Amino acid sequence: MFRVLCLAMFVLLAACGPRGTLTALPPGVTPTTVRTVFVATTRTVDPDTGIYGGGRLRGSPNFARYDVSIPPDRELGEITWPREGGTPDPTKDFLTTNVVPYDGAPAFRAELARSLAALPASERDVTVFTHGFNNTFAEGLYRIAQMSNDLEFPGLTVHYSWPSVGKSLAYVRDRDSALFARDGFEQLLEEVAAAGAQRIVIVGHSMGGALTMETLRQMAIRGDTRVRPKIAGVLLLSPDLDIDVFHSQAESIGKLPQPFLIFTSRKDRALALAARLTGVRRERLGNLRDVSEVADLEVTVVDVAAFSTGSGHLNVGNSPALIKILSRIGDVDAAFGADRSGQAGLLPGIFLTVQNATQIILTPVVGARQ
Repeated sequence: MFRVLCLAMFVLLAACGPRGTLTALPPGVTPTTVRTVFVATTRTVDPDTGIYGGGRLRGSPNFARYDVSIPPDRELGEITWPREGGTPDPTKDFLTTNVVPYDGAPAFRAELARSLAALPASERDVTVFTHGFNNTFAEGLYRIAQMSNDLEFPGLTVHYSWPSVGKSLAYVRDRDSALFARDGFEQLLEEVAAAGAQRIVIVGHSMGGALTMETLRQMAIRGDTRVRPKIAGVLLLSPDLDIDVFHSQAESIGKLPQPFLIFTSRKDRALALAARLTGVRRERLGNLRDVSEVADLEVTVVDVAAFSTGSGHLNVGNSPALIKILSRIGDVDAAFGADRSGQAGLLPGIFLTVQNATQIILTPVVGARQ
């Protein structure tokens, strides 16, 4: 039944509506660049549209592979959707070229294993991304395809799509759904490790950062020994997470995977609103102003407020300058051994200031091209 629904979903792909939706590559058209994204989701399929919606799937996640066409005619960090009623154009629009559903976790794991085995032993890395609040299935999928392409992720890319309703007024529902999705995320990580990944990097955006921490916490409490040794880094992008809760989670996890990077911006308007919705504090972890609040933890806070545009809630994914930085994140990490008063030239167009043992502040060099 799942296979039929997935195939129907691909057949029913239509032009983009008010929100991001999957759109199929027109027949007979050849894409220029295609990124493969493996997917696990705890969303249910909407019976009316045949597309994954915001309903919660109990039990094991559904698994699939999506091939996404990346258009060449766009800015770094940009996701371009087909115009409503227009003809999809692979030179300008993100499009879906193929969907392959898997009949359960074993088939998914076997395909991951085959794909990893085809890579050189030194490149058998897997980046696992999970989206944030108010995201449709298509928006999360295309975002990780865009980031995977623009940041040139090594190895394989995997997306965990939890059941966000995709509505701006459904904050509490989404927060509960992220908690609901913990077991599915843990199962996905176990499948990735069992498939033969040498290194796993977890990237959690917004509420997906809270989901990441909750999942790592429960794995630690359960005494996981299969996945943890393979986690080669965690990146929390604008995490929508209470600071005290983060401390509690970190204590339960114990030694945090390294590197552990938290990208923050005091100009993040979405998190400022979330803070007002959730209590008396003005801040969430992702718009932290005083780094001393996490200075006792083995984390690196990367302040990207200088690159904020719009709501400032996904600078790392949609800022061309920051995309260039992340492509050389090893250089940023190495800067801790350099002059802490600041330096230009380590990363082109960027002035880097290491304020203390846990914080890096990134600012554009005046006159540099973004």
